[in-house]
Order: sequence, then C-alpha cells, then structure tokens
Amino acid sequence: MHARQLQYDHSSFLEDLKPLLSDADLAIANAEFTLAGPPYTGYPAFSAPDGYLSSILDAGVDVLLTANNHILDKGTKGLERTLKQYDRFAGSGLDESQYLQNNPLIVSVKGIRVALVNFTYGTNAGASSEYPKVSRMKREEIARQMKRARECADFVVVLPHWGEEYVLKHSASQQAWAEWLVEQGADAIIGAHPHVVQDTTHIKGVPVVYSLGNAVSNMSAPNTRLELAAVLHLVKFRGSGEKALLGPELHFLWCTLPGKKTDGYRTVVVEDQSGRRDDWLDKADYDNMTETLERVRKVTGIE
Repeated sequence: MHARQLQYDHSSFLEDLKPLLSDADLAIANAEFTLAGPPYTGYPAFSAPDGYLSSILDAGVDVLLTANNHILDKGTKGLERTLKQYDRFAGSGLDESQYLQNNPLIVSVKGIRVALVNFTYGTNAGASSEYPKVSRMKREEIARQMKRARECADFVVVLPHWGEEYVLKHSASQQAWAEWLVEQGADAIIGAHPHVVQDTTHIKGVPVVYSLGNAVSNMSAPNTRLELAAVLHLVKFRGSGEKALLGPELHFLWCTLPGKKTDGYRTVVVEDQSGRRDDWLDKADYDNMTETLERVRKVTGIE
C-alpha cells in the first residue's frame, strides 16, 4: 500500500479477482502493511486505512499473512493494533474459532485440515526488534511449527517471506530452505517478498513457487506489475483417508495503475485480457503487460 494508492478508492483494486478468489474454498494473501491507524503512510513505513481490510475480505480473501518485513513498520503498537483489527473481522470469512493467534494456523475446510506455516527473513525494524509474535526464518523455531503442523493437519502449506528483491530466479538460500522444508514435511511451498515472479519447481514431488510477486502496489520498476495467483487442489479420499495434492495451477495477474485501464488501480487476470487491447485507456500499457509476460516467462520457464 503505497502513498499514491491512498488517493484512490481501494474497493476496486481486487474487483477483477473476485471470481478467482471466491471460487476458492480457502483464499490466502500476504498483507504487507500494518493497520496502525492514522496518519496513513506509504513506503517506507506502511500504515493503511482499516477499510483496506474490508475490501480485501469482500474480494474473497479468507486468511491474511502478517509475517513479513513490514509488519513492525509502526513498532509493536502498530502490530498489536493490526492484530486487533483482524480480530474484529474474524467472523467475516472462516469460523472465528479458526483464526488462531499462533503459528501454524490450522484451518478446517470441507473436512480437510490445512496447516499454514508463515515466516519472514526479518523485519525492517531490525534484528534488535525480536518481537515474539513475529515468526522468523530460524530453523529451530520453524522445525517446531512444522512438527505441530504435521501432527494437527492433513496438509502443510509453507508460506515464506524470503528471497532477493527484483530477481526472477530463486537464490541458493531459497533452494536450501525449500529442500529442508520438504524434509520437514511440507506439502507445498508458496513464497513472497521479491516483488517479482520467480521460477517454480518440484522437490521430491512437492511444488515450490518461489515468489508470487506483488498483487497490488504502486511499483513501476521492471517486472513488478506482473504477478501470480497459485491454486492448489487438496484431496482427501473418504474411507481410505488417502491424500493427494494437485497443482499448482498458476494464473498470471497484472496490476494496472491509474489511467492505464481504468481511472484507479485494478489488478486483472492476464488470460482474461487476451485480445481486449481496445478496452484499455492506455493501449501502450496493454502492450507493456504482454511484453512483460513474455520476458518473465522466458526467464522463469513458467507457461
């Protein structure tokens, strides 16, 4: 949530993603800002209006991840207020009892228990700010979370905030962590933080999406407006109790800035825009989207 976005109606930001989000039994997003109250600020220390939360939930998101480098932008008071705002809306999507203030988060959807393990490489508040509620990229701590996740859930989905910013390929550190997480029992790994889409792989059959990129932002640096939505299909067979994870099914998204497709910000599904160049206010931005898609696909290998 950058400063310029405060000037526009946020209720439309995710409007085009509603069919994709609402179709999911469980929709998860990374909220890389605080709800610390006024004055509202963008980069480098984010504090978004509380209404952002309503718009995100109205779009179909059920779970918001908070373990990221911006969660302490407004200090511990900002983090505490953010969690209180999430508590206010705890009954809006999932049952209130499923919103646990710990890690991993265990949710039950259609009889399938899913553990969500979320952690960050650090916070912009610095290493000295070791606030206990922030889940950090420390193997001993994550190993404990993974153990509890395996014991309590049918599937374990790991959601790390990691990697090098603006780089389309994953780092050696990300790969080492991904391999370790698979050993710890991860069924899928879906990452964030680099602000761009990164390559994907499978490790011993476990899907790894190293970075989804941004969903909504005011960034204009190369590749930062192209992102992914990842869809996982979790199956548990009645009777036998056997399980299967299918996917990920990947959808490219594009964040349009004011004056490009509409008067405000709007994130669109790229495949839905095919052949619709004339619908754009700025036809050159449609070309920018298609050129960026081709460039990113070539580097990452994602079809």
